[in-house]
Amino acid sequence: MSNIFSADFAGRNVSLKTNYVAGQADGSILVYYGDTVVLVTAVSLKGAREGVDFLPLTVDYQEMTFAAGKIPGGFFKREGRPNEKEILTSRIIDRSIRPLFPKGYFFETQLVATVLSVDKENDSDVTAMIGASAALEISNIPFKGPIAGVRVGRMNGELTCNASAEKMQESEFNIFLVGRKVTPGKSGRPYDVELVMMEGDAKEVEESVIINAIKFGLEAIRPAIDLQDKVRQAVGKEKRPIEAVKADEKLISSVSAEAMEGLKEAYNMPRKLERYGKLDEVRKRAKKNIGGDDDVLCAKVDGIIEELERRILREMIINEKKRIDGRSSTDIRPISAEVGVLPRAHGSALFNRGETQALVALTLGTSSDEQRMDYISGEELRSFMLHYNFPPYCVGEAKPLRSPGRREIGHGALARKSLVPVLPSPEEFPYTIRIVSEILSSNGSSSMATVCGGILSLMDAGVPVKNIVAGIAMGLLKEGNKVVVLSDILGDEDHAGDMDFKVCGTEKGVTAMQMDIKIDGLTEDILRAALEQAKEGRIFIINKLRQTIAAPRSDISIYAPRITTIKVKEDQVRSVIGSGGKNIRQIISETGVTIDVEDDGTVTIASSDAEAAARAVAMVKWLTEEAEVGKIYNGTVKKIVDFGAFVEILPGTEGLLHISQIAKERINKVTDVLKEGDEVMVKVLEIDKQGKIRLSRKEALGAQVK
Repeated sequence: MSNIFSADFAGRNVSLKTNYVAGQADGSILVYYGDTVVLVTAVSLKGAREGVDFLPLTVDYQEMTFAAGKIPGGFFKREGRPNEKEILTSRIIDRSIRPLFPKGYFFETQLVATVLSVDKENDSDVTAMIGASAALEISNIPFKGPIAGVRVGRMNGELTCNASAEKMQESEFNIFLVGRKVTPGKSGRPYDVELVMMEGDAKEVEESVIINAIKFGLEAIRPAIDLQDKVRQAVGKEKRPIEAVKADEKLISSVSAEAMEGLKEAYNMPRKLERYGKLDEVRKRAKKNIGGDDDVLCAKVDGIIEELERRILREMIINEKKRIDGRSSTDIRPISAEVGVLPRAHGSALFNRGETQALVALTLGTSSDEQRMDYISGEELRSFMLHYNFPPYCVGEAKPLRSPGRREIGHGALARKSLVPVLPSPEEFPYTIRIVSEILSSNGSSSMATVCGGILSLMDAGVPVKNIVAGIAMGLLKEGNKVVVLSDILGDEDHAGDMDFKVCGTEKGVTAMQMDIKIDGLTEDILRAALEQAKEGRIFIINKLRQTIAAPRSDISIYAPRITTIKVKEDQVRSVIGSGGKNIRQIISETGVTIDVEDDGTVTIASSDAEAAARAVAMVKWLTEEAEVGKIYNGTVKKIVDFGAFVEILPGTEGLLHISQIAKERINKVTDVLKEGDEVMVKVLEIDKQGKIRLSRKEALGAQVK
């Protein structure tokens, strides 16, 4: 028998339905938020694969087109590979729940969130996040929840949560954050809600505003957490027993004696590949001397060494105030940058920060190059694209090249969001922009290198950006009351740390951010300190970028298309296009330009040849020109009648040349002077209220066409 549990969440009803569908899953929940319905299932296998010492977790968020009453496009007419929205939402859920499984839980686990119905008011991301937590909560899978997500914005100075996508377009920022129930509450309440994950974009918003938005969002989550508690108490299964991992003190002591000196020596090597080489040497020697041919014992030695590495690095930073490369907690690695490094790219930059290097190239195109994104919530035309690539050689590996994975999609999306707020409007700069970031070398913060390289490539291309954007990755190490916030973290510091916090923005404020928390106890003071330290680092990097190129170039590349935009009346669009596209094909054939015509009468002409573009503009104007009284035209006789001739003076525009206006002397028949197809010079005498045009040849004789 099914059960339904409901609560008010952000002013609307949210319902969780259990024992209704997918009964063979370990946990199954139908979440209703308005007319948005998401099914979330959780399954975890009962036995761990041999040799697996990590959590094999898979999260798949999928949008079924029937949810919006649509049939998929394409030949197969069925849902295919995940789109960008599905990938990004899968990542949001994964990043939120992954740290909340018990240490030592190595059973293959999968969550599937399927959107079954969608409206335009209630966010399916929010709905899926609640469902993911609730499915785990009622299952027998161990999970340190519940959690819930909320989308926070601010309009007209007021904070809102879970507003519709249409309303969020007006918001100063769009932050999706996830909070977790932590007991006991320090504030006198039964529990506190602590931040687990956050990501979003903003229009150069101050850090204090971001803090207030996070506090507001975490408080708004409480009804969704209370609802899950209610559901778990009513229908939740008993959790699987997890055997506590007993530390083998004798083995730990042996490995420490064998490896500790070499590990410490490695962590005094600032260069990544030298350090990794030394660590690998120490690891192999320890496994050979202690594990021998016993694969199980060697795996245990591996695990102990990894924990020793983590302990050494944290000890160095927290107690010795020393980082691997000798920096203080606030120092930024050495930065250098160049622009114009690729002669034929429309804009390019090479950005270096420590051992991280990004080559960023920009291409300018026309509206026909826009990316069409088809989601169940509607279609999006994207005139700014940013693609991030992470080839294996950038970390010294040799692997087959594959299509972009979830990590590449996520990093590219974050970098794109960070740059959008400073881009010019389409009216000011009517180009489609594509940026590609190739990570050539990586040792942490490659997504932030993409942001820095991206803004440099935009300025190198002559895109009139409003401000300079930079990105920085922040870290955190917390041991009891000892807290260290790290600026510009290395890959090792990210791995051993308690937080990965990427912040992008201008000198005015934040434009995008992404945060993952691995521990409890992230206080408001720590968050404020991290944001303030990130701001200082960001401004330092911006000043470095300004030394490379201070402002956008005054003109675009000679290899980029020149775009000219002209406006015609909406009822003239048909004249520009012509019957079956005849006119537009003729313009393209004769001039070689690219031309796009919008329904609102916007005509965009693109060509790297200025003369060809000018000819195309003249042809469009000729096609859409309107007759003027007193102006002389070189027309074509289209039809002869007894009382005169009809002359086409402009494409699709004809006027009557009365027999009395054909010649200065009297003529008996029109055909004595004119025949169909003749070119004839005429002057417009009158245009009446009905738009009928009266012409005169005799007044135009001897005159020059204007």
